[in-house]
Amino acid sequence: MTAATPAWDPGQYRRFEAERDRAALDLLVRLPADLHPREIWDLGCGVGQHAALLKHRHPEARVHGLDSSAAMLEQARALDVEVDWREGDVATWIPQRPANLIFANASLQWLPDHARLFPRLAEALAPGGVLAVQMPMAWESRHHRIMRGVAAEGAWAGRLDGVETIGPLLMAEAYYEALSPVCGGIDIWWTTYLHALEGPDAVLEWMKGTALRPYLTALAGDAAMRAAFLSVLGDALSDAFPLRADGRTLLPFPRLFLLARRR
Repeated sequence: MTAATPAWDPGQYRRFEAERDRAALDLLVRLPADLHPREIWDLGCGVGQHAALLKHRHPEARVHGLDSSAAMLEQARALDVEVDWREGDVATWIPQRPANLIFANASLQWLPDHARLFPRLAEALAPGGVLAVQMPMAWESRHHRIMRGVAAEGAWAGRLDGVETIGPLLMAEAYYEALSPVCGGIDIWWTTYLHALEGPDAVLEWMKGTALRPYLTALAGDAAMRAAFLSVLGDALSDAFPLRADGRTLLPFPRLFLLARRR
């Protein structure tokens, strides 16, 4: 990892673990009932809770958890579960054996060129294998528009110009077209969760765990500028997502789901 690579903070990410976990669990329950995988990969496994759940559900399977963050994998390895934890890049991942299940929860949105990525993942499946993906539709959301707007203004704008963060997803039809040559049973849907977040500056704290990482990394060498950027962004987010009388902040968050089965 280079100094410019945005680091993951497991503690910050897990501050809203229940809200982040909801979509992964909703994806898991949609896996085909007749799927009995022997080779499972969790791509972007993070702290490992979903790979562990897949191992408990399929004890005879070889389960692998891949993540680029050594800090996340350190927590995953502390779990009492027989999973093959590996540090690596999903963008260049090639399995040694065809997979029966590739599970990717809130990870692929960080990677470019989905029109090529998704067929490559599908081709890594064994016949009858399943690709199961959940991705935040974050770029399209109000809080991300606010983040990009604040990043483009103020003393920090020059430092943040060109910093890559989460980009827009493809249209649902484009994912279908990308997968249809090798997959059948393609099911794509999206939903919006209304998260009731607790604590002060809740939306800002939510974003520190994910989307803000590239910006905060770019400002890491200037503590005063970093603090000023977060202050302005925090005020803008608080105006857009006010704290309710019950102490909660409501954050609408859209997510796209995809299931595809290789022929």
